[in-house]
Amino acid sequence: MNLEQLIIDNEPAIRLGFFLGVFVLVALWEVLAPRRALTLGRAMRWASNIGLVALNTLVVRVLFPAAAVGVAAFCAANGWGLLNHYAVSPWLAVPLAVIAMDFVIWLQHVMVHAIPALWRLHRVHHADLDYDLTTGARFHPLEIVLSMLIKFATIVVLGAPVVAVVIFEVVLNATSMFNHGNIRLPARVDRMLRLFVVTPDMHRVHHSVHEDETNSNFGFNLPWWDRLFGTYRAQPRDGHEGMTIGLSDLRDPRQSDRLPGMLMIPFRGQIDGYTINRRSFAAPDDKENP
Repeated sequence: MNLEQLIIDNEPAIRLGFFLGVFVLVALWEVLAPRRALTLGRAMRWASNIGLVALNTLVVRVLFPAAAVGVAAFCAANGWGLLNHYAVSPWLAVPLAVIAMDFVIWLQHVMVHAIPALWRLHRVHHADLDYDLTTGARFHPLEIVLSMLIKFATIVVLGAPVVAVVIFEVVLNATSMFNHGNIRLPARVDRMLRLFVVTPDMHRVHHSVHEDETNSNFGFNLPWWDRLFGTYRAQPRDGHEGMTIGLSDLRDPRQSDRLPGMLMIPFRGQIDGYTINRRSFAAPDDKENP
């Protein structure tokens, strides 16, 4: 059995193993060195957020049993995609595919903020009234389905290798838990890390109740895209301990942090005035140091 087939056969176990390992590490870090005091009890939020993860996992496995690695294997077998068509060496194809898929995820994230119908779905992620590692996996099932379809299309166009797809999935899940973690890093370490990976302090700005801050720092894994395209913001105006997390129009925990209410968020309220391209803001007093 070759490496590719071994990865395909064990992909769910590989992803689950890394997920559980990183989850435990970040959860312990949150207990030992929290960045902020939580405003709600962890039990209710974790039950709802993890319940949503379980629901999304079931939906994906039912609708897409082959998952992303199956699409990558099919493309490789049939020579589909740029990297397969030009027979790019795996040593180059794997990092290129991982970086390209990360860029597409960044573009997708900007898109769900910019298009009103998609922002309705994405509000589930932003409506969390606290910010910890479970926030990183809190997405509406319809957004998860959309994300999977975009991921499949990206794999088909790129011809992403199976190994690259698994690396991307594992790294994305791990960094999403890390950068949503309620964890404290020394300022010097944070400044260094955010040159290579999105840090908790960098991404927390994106979950600010202030809309101009919500529409910044879209990266989940690589931090480069926000700097390149002008959506980077170093710090929140109210400071990390003083900032308010969530959305201004969803402050009731029964709507924002309980599973039935979370599932109904896309179908509530008016959001026409929220999207990126309909607002302008004064330039922030933005400094790199917290």
